[in-house]
Amino acid sequence: MLVSGVVAVVFIVGTVMISWAVYFGMRRVMGEDFAEDTQTLAGSVIIRVAALHGLILALVFAQELVDYTQLQGNLTEEATAIADVWNDAGRYGEAVAAEVQPALRRYTQLVIHEEWEVLARTGRLAPEGWQLREVIYQAVLDLDPATPRESDLRAHMVHKAQAIAELRQARENTALHAVNPLFWLAALAGLVLVAVPYFVFSPTRLHMVLLSVYGAFSGLVMFVIYAFSDPFAAPGVLEPLAFERLLETEIGQQVD
Repeated sequence: MLVSGVVAVVFIVGTVMISWAVYFGMRRVMGEDFAEDTQTLAGSVIIRVAALHGLILALVFAQELVDYTQLQGNLTEEATAIADVWNDAGRYGEAVAAEVQPALRRYTQLVIHEEWEVLARTGRLAPEGWQLREVIYQAVLDLDPATPRESDLRAHMVHKAQAIAELRQARENTALHAVNPLFWLAALAGLVLVAVPYFVFSPTRLHMVLLSVYGAFSGLVMFVIYAFSDPFAAPGVLEPLAFERLLETEIGQQVD
C-alpha cells in the first residue's frame, strides 16, 4: 500500500506540476496582451483537445482493465482445474493419487511462493512449473481405464491438465504485455496541449485550482493505467488468491 501511495502521488503531483509549468511558461513567452475573442478561441481549443485526450485515456484504461479482469478469471479457472484433477485422481485410485497429487501440491506452492515473483521480475514462468505440469499430464495420459467410470475420469483429468498449460501460457503472455510507449507520449502530449490554451486566463486562485484539478485527474487515470499494466508487481499487484485458497484445503496439507 505504501508503494502504491507513493507512486500515485508521483503521478498526480507530476501532472499538476507539468500543467503549471506549461501555463506559466506560456504566459511568460506570450505575455498578457490578448484580443477580446482570445479566451473564446482558447476555450474552444481546450474542449476539442481535452475530448481527444480523454478518449485516448479511456480506451487504454478500458483495455488494461479488461486484461486485468481476464487474468483474475484465468487464475480462478486454473485453480479450479487443479482442484478437479486432484479430486479425480483420488477417485481414480490410490496409485494415481500418490503420483499426481504431490505434483499438484508442489505446483500450487510454486505459483504462490516463487513463480509470482519471477513473473514480476522477468516476465517468464518458472521452468519447474512446466516440469510439474508435464508430470501431471503424463501421469493421467498414461492411464489405462478398465471401466466406463475410469474412462470418464481419465478424459476429464486430461482435459483439465491441458487447460492448466493453456492458462499458464496466458499468464506469461500477460506478464510480457506492456503499455506501448507511444501511449505515454500521447498522454503527456495531450496533458500539455490542453494546458497551453489556459495561459489566456489570469492566474487567480480559482483558475489555478481548476487547472490543478485537470492535471491531478489526468495523473490519477495514468497511474491506474500504469498499475493495471503489470498485475504481478506493485502498485497494481494481483495476489494469487485462488491458489492461496487451494492451500487452505487438503491440497495444502503435507502428508507424513
